[in-house]
Amino acid sequence: MIQKSNNITRVDHRINIAERHAKSGHRGGVVWFTGLSGSGKSTLAFTLEKHLFDLGYHVYVLDGDNIRHGLSGNLGFSEEDRRENIRRVSEVAGLFAEAGVICIAAFISPYHEERQLARQIAGEHFIEVFLSAPIDVCEQRDPKGLYKKARAGEIKDFTGVDAPYEQPTHAELVLDTAVRSVEDCTEEVAALIHDRFRL
Repeated sequence: MIQKSNNITRVDHRINIAERHAKSGHRGGVVWFTGLSGSGKSTLAFTLEKHLFDLGYHVYVLDGDNIRHGLSGNLGFSEEDRRENIRRVSEVAGLFAEAGVICIAAFISPYHEERQLARQIAGEHFIEVFLSAPIDVCEQRDPKGLYKKARAGEIKDFTGVDAPYEQPTHAELVLDTAVRSVEDCTEEVAALIHDRFRL
């Protein structure tokens, strides 16, 4: 990243990360959902958020569509803009984690490089979850009608159609959402979070 800001100095907090985590009752961290459009990222993310919240976790979802209504509202869908979108989200998710919150990030994030950036920013408290539903299943679901528009040429550079998706090779968890229920997947991710983020 090219640093464009000049005359800036980092200011240290007076509360350390361990103190924040102790206040939350668990470690903060980033749970990064990646997969094709229609693989179930948003559905699983918001179901998991409610499940964890009910268990007493401090948790928040950053969702791809929601972010583009605000933080990334000035970005399009070119490869460059997509990378910038993920960079912004990675930085925000990392701040949530430092604050003692479990941040669930639900983004297609099709490139290894950008997911690795998210992992580097979050540090050791990062879980990558690959929703591995194949494209034919995602296209049959097509909850937002995006594949239909992409096939008709109304949307360009659509991941899985005319833009690539690089499958994760080192995800902590792989979920085949074509055959597994939302409830089953939620329980498995929650168990991993409990194991990794408990104090």
